[in-house]
Amino acid sequence: MNLISKIKYFFKNFFYLKSFFSPFIRPRLRFYLGKIAIGTPYFYPRRWIDNKEKKGHIKAVSRKIGFDFVGLGWKTKWSDTDYRFEYSPRISFVFFKWQFAIVIEAKEEDHYWESWLFYELSTDKSKSKKERVKEMRKENPQIWIKYKGEQEIAIDYYEKILKKRYINY
Repeated sequence: MNLISKIKYFFKNFFYLKSFFSPFIRPRLRFYLGKIAIGTPYFYPRRWIDNKEKKGHIKAVSRKIGFDFVGLGWKTKWSDTDYRFEYSPRISFVFFKWQFAIVIEAKEEDHYWESWLFYELSTDKSKSKKERVKEMRKENPQIWIKYKGEQEIAIDYYEKILKKRYINY
């Protein structure tokens, strides 16, 4: 992998770090140290080797020592701007049966990451942050209805995931 490919890989897989400097409340870091327990993302840390029993096939084996860097897991569903959150970014280091992991988590995780993706990928970057927030709130509302018995309660998740100075836009 040449230097340009490495730089492209870094920005593609670590672009979620921009969320720390966005109008959104900063995600928090959760640290874990103990027996292997944090997936990367769906399985425990593993590596792929050639399968000697079946030529041309590979198989997964548990990672003994090594790092895994997992980017933000997301996809689009019904349109180019219908973002769906799948899993949080994380870094994992495994040493035999022990693991040290850092997971980047946000409150209201689905709403947070789906809204942040919309802000980052689908708003006009020539506008100010406040104008982009206004555009995001109009084009991608996060008002959900919750029922408590017969009572209907509207929740605006932007009030929970945006920094205070960006809420009223």
